[in-house]
Amino acid sequence: MAILNFDPQSLAIHSYADETALPSSKMTLEFLRQRFQLELSWSPENTGESSLYRGMDFKPASVLLPLLVREQGLQVLLTQRAAHLHHHGGQISFPGGRVDASDTSVEHTALREAQEEVGLMESQIEVLGRLPEYLTGTGFLVAPVVALVHPPYEFRSDPFEVASIFEVPLSFLMNPQHHQRRQFDFPDGRGLRSFYAIPYQEYFIWGATAGMLRNLFHFLRADLPD
Repeated sequence: MAILNFDPQSLAIHSYADETALPSSKMTLEFLRQRFQLELSWSPENTGESSLYRGMDFKPASVLLPLLVREQGLQVLLTQRAAHLHHHGGQISFPGGRVDASDTSVEHTALREAQEEVGLMESQIEVLGRLPEYLTGTGFLVAPVVALVHPPYEFRSDPFEVASIFEVPLSFLMNPQHHQRRQFDFPDGRGLRSFYAIPYQEYFIWGATAGMLRNLFHFLRADLPD
């Protein structure tokens, strides 16, 4: 599977998402705990990656989508991957990686990777549940594990894998006014691929990470009118 080499920030903004922002009442600890206990009817974001690579053998992976419990509100912890990495080098991502043969579950994978990459301890993490699996253009089938992370916070990055660690307010990420749609035209004739981007300060969140955040948004607003 070829890795595409292009600068996503150089592509023009095609449009913005048009849903209303998630209300603050749906970004509380109590609501999140209750929401992940329910079976809801909702549709994940359709990125088109599954149709582009139909029939490919996707490698299982897992990420932790960490919601830090702060006095000013929930914050999403993200990392900027080291530039030299073969897959997604320099990109913004959640802590995570491939499922190892010794891992007992995708939650195990996510917690192990979060400890290795950013120093989060299992005792701090309250797993809420999973979002739908996400197919990436680089050949991974990613299971996003959503969790609350309780203080104290002493992040320790693995410099081989992580260039920096930063936080973004959940309220910012759950506001579609910040969800840009951009398009890439495949040179081999497969046509346009759309992807989401959510710029924040000097960081450019896009691709699979933005797509999983869109799925979190859809899941939390599943019972709201469009």
